[in-house]
Amino acid sequence: MDPQAVTTSGRVRGRWAHGVAEFLGVPYAAPPVGGLRFAAPVPPPAWDGVRCCRACGPTAPQAPHDPGEGVPEPLIPGDDCLNLNVFTPDPGAAGLPVLVWIHGGAFGAGCNASPWYRGTAFARDGVVFVAINYRLGVEGFLPLDGAPANLGVLDWVRALTWVHDNIAAFGGDPGRVTVAGQSAGGQAAVTLLAVPAAAGLLHRVITMSGGAVTWEPVEPAREAARALARRLGVPPTREALAAFSPQELVAAYGSLGPDGPAPGPLGAVFRPGPKGFNPVNDGEVVARSPYEAIRDGTAHPAALLTGTTREEFNALVRGRPGPLGEREYRDALRAFGAGPRARRFYEERLPAGREVLAQILTDRLFRVPALRLAEAGAAAGRPVHAYEFRWRSPVRGGAVGAGHCVDLPFVFDHLDAEGVDRVCGPDPPRELAEAMHAAWTRFAADGDPGWPPYGAPGRPTRVFDVPGSLAHDPLAGEGRLWRDL
Repeated sequence: MDPQAVTTSGRVRGRWAHGVAEFLGVPYAAPPVGGLRFAAPVPPPAWDGVRCCRACGPTAPQAPHDPGEGVPEPLIPGDDCLNLNVFTPDPGAAGLPVLVWIHGGAFGAGCNASPWYRGTAFARDGVVFVAINYRLGVEGFLPLDGAPANLGVLDWVRALTWVHDNIAAFGGDPGRVTVAGQSAGGQAAVTLLAVPAAAGLLHRVITMSGGAVTWEPVEPAREAARALARRLGVPPTREALAAFSPQELVAAYGSLGPDGPAPGPLGAVFRPGPKGFNPVNDGEVVARSPYEAIRDGTAHPAALLTGTTREEFNALVRGRPGPLGEREYRDALRAFGAGPRARRFYEERLPAGREVLAQILTDRLFRVPALRLAEAGAAAGRPVHAYEFRWRSPVRGGAVGAGHCVDLPFVFDHLDAEGVDRVCGPDPPRELAEAMHAAWTRFAADGDPGWPPYGAPGRPTRVFDVPGSLAHDPLAGEGRLWRDL
């Protein structure tokens, strides 16, 4: 018999697959169309009877893209994009820990329908897993006159509110909610710590490869909205932009040029198109920088699990075409803010040239910001656990290495998912998946992933590799070098 559950909007029917119950495409908010376009999300309308939730729902509007050596993300048409997927071992259970997954994609792409984000292994191991969609790009993160700022952030809060109100019907405990994400999803999880409306809705946070988020002031984002409006020949208002279809807005924004000169010969690595999307400090939805809130103790109380891969964006630099002469190398170092001391530090460890530039890029954008987050949390007295993923993929002769997204199939213990071989090669180590998945599951269950907290003597950091290890303050040198981050 198909599994069923009763939500605040009505009864839903899922399906049994691989020993767990799946409820796919469950709406947590009304479709953001018509009068709800560019508006704060509201609960979905109630329905009669039983709603079939056995297939993933529509994805948020976004530009078509080729994942290449990244996460495969299908595009599913439809208006009802504010939906979520629930994976549970038993809808009749009670008190199970809950993990809410926010997908990455630079706040402009991605979805919960990726085969990499199936929560089967988490449910198998006693965790109710929820993967959400949210509004992206212009619809979710450009502030318009007459519309609330940070609509994508409000979607996250609405999804967490749905979880709080409904997850017990799927066996979960609304008092044991971990919010997790990778890349932009990791940034989202941390952002929620400084969102007043999220108070009481999350209890632990996992941020994977969250990167250097600025939580910038509203004005740069408003200028991006004005640039889009100029391209369309309308004022930057909710009413004017609502006259265009979501796909028209996606195409128009993508046609804008970069917002300023590229920083050196590798500038395309940083800014391949128009200004990117981010949550902004509007003083209301996102009250302030989560880093500041964590440091002064005003962030929501939540244990942290934070880390990165060792070579996040290195492949981007390794893959740049053309030669790199000494002059171009010096110019790139200068553009990256790397003076003589930094050049010596990296050239003592890596071949001069692209390898040095690649590691500087990764360290400045990912590893050192993750270090600062761990330091801030530990200094504020909150439980913090740190990790680094170092297993190197053999793909493209090792050029992918321990790169961005390589860790995801291991965390989900889903090495046979579609596209994993393109990122991890034909035979990724099963023991590494077992170790990482067990750590994430334990953290969701009780806040202890299985190694000492970062605030303990020596700053313990779990290294995920084959074999794994426990390192002590592995980023001490990089932390001293990049004190400005």
